[in-house]
Amino acid sequence: MKDRILTILHKIPMPGDTKNIVEAGIISNITTDIHNITIEIGLPQTFEKYKQALIPTIEDALRREISFTGTISIPITILKANHSNEPGGISQVTHIIAIASGKGGVGKSTVSSNLAIALSQLGYSVGLLDADIFGPSIPKMFHIEHGQPTMKKIGDKEYIVPIEQYGIKLLSIGFFVKSSDALAWRGPMAGNVLKQFISDTDWGELDFLLLDMPPGTSDIQLTIAQTIDLTGAIMVSTPQQVALVDVQKGIDFFKKDGIQVPILGIIENMAWFTPAELPNNKYYIFGKNGVQDLAQRLNIPLLGSVPIVQSICEAGDNGTPITLQEDSIVSIQFREIAQTLTTKLEL
Repeated sequence: MKDRILTILHKIPMPGDTKNIVEAGIISNITTDIHNITIEIGLPQTFEKYKQALIPTIEDALRREISFTGTISIPITILKANHSNEPGGISQVTHIIAIASGKGGVGKSTVSSNLAIALSQLGYSVGLLDADIFGPSIPKMFHIEHGQPTMKKIGDKEYIVPIEQYGIKLLSIGFFVKSSDALAWRGPMAGNVLKQFISDTDWGELDFLLLDMPPGTSDIQLTIAQTIDLTGAIMVSTPQQVALVDVQKGIDFFKKDGIQVPILGIIENMAWFTPAELPNNKYYIFGKNGVQDLAQRLNIPLLGSVPIVQSICEAGDNGTPITLQEDSIVSIQFREIAQTLTTKLEL
C-alpha cells in the first residue's frame, strides 16, 4: 500500500519547485491501515503559503487513483530555518532576537550594537546581523567600513565567515557595497540576500544572534519572521507619540497569524537629555512616560530606558559603541538591560 501511495505522490508537483513532493523531501512519514491513511509532511517555512493547496491536492489524488473511501489525514509541520541539522548557518545559535520598530530614526542600530556588546560583557557569545539592507549602519558603528568577509567550505557548501570586532561576529550588506552606493532593489531581492546572510553564513556556536531590523513592516520583516525561528522581538521606541503609534504597529505585525513572534520587551531610547555639565539633570524633550504607559497597557516588559547623551553619538560615529566604556552611565544601563533580558529568558 505504501509503495502505491508513493507512486501517486511522485506525480504531484511541488508548488514553487521543479521537483515532485517526494523528491522535494517533504514527506516525513506514511502510515496506513484498512480505514486510514496518514501522510505526515514537514514543510519548509518558505513554502508555507502552499500549505492549504497541498492537502486537497494530495487527498484528491489518492481517492482518484486508489478509490480510497476511508479517512485521509495530512498533518503538516512548518519547519523554520534553524530546525536544520546541517553544519554552518544558524543551526548552533541558541537565541535569535529581532531588534525592531515601526519607524526609522529611533536608534535601533545604536541599541543593537550596545546590547550586543553588553551581552558579550556578561559572558555570552554574540553575533549581530545588519538586516537593514538599504541603510546599513553596523560597519560604521564598529569601525570596520572596509571589512571584507572571507569564505569557508563546510562539507560541499561555501559559507560566509562573519567579521569579528570587539568580540562580536558581524555581517552587513555594507561589507559588500560601497557606502556611497544606493541599492535600487525590490523587496524580494533584498529578502533573498538576507536569507543568504542567515543560512549561508557560518555563525558557529552563539548564545545570541541579534538582527538589527530595518524600519517598517514590509517584505524584509515578513521574510525574516517567516524564515527564522525567532526567539522573540525587542521593540525600540522614543517617547513621542508619533513613535509610539508606529511601535504599536510593529508589535501588531509580530502578533499576526502566520508570524506570531513573542515580544520580549520594549527599550525606550532618547528617554531624556542629560547635559555633560549637569549630570544629575533630566530634560524630557520628547515627552515623559509614553513608553512606560504603552508597555503597561500592552502588558509588555519595559526592559530599560536610555537617555540622550552626546557621548553615545560620538562613540557611534567613532566606531566604538559607548558600552565599551564599561564605567560610563550608559554602559551600565545597557548591561542592566542585557541582564533583564537574560533573566527573562532564564539564562
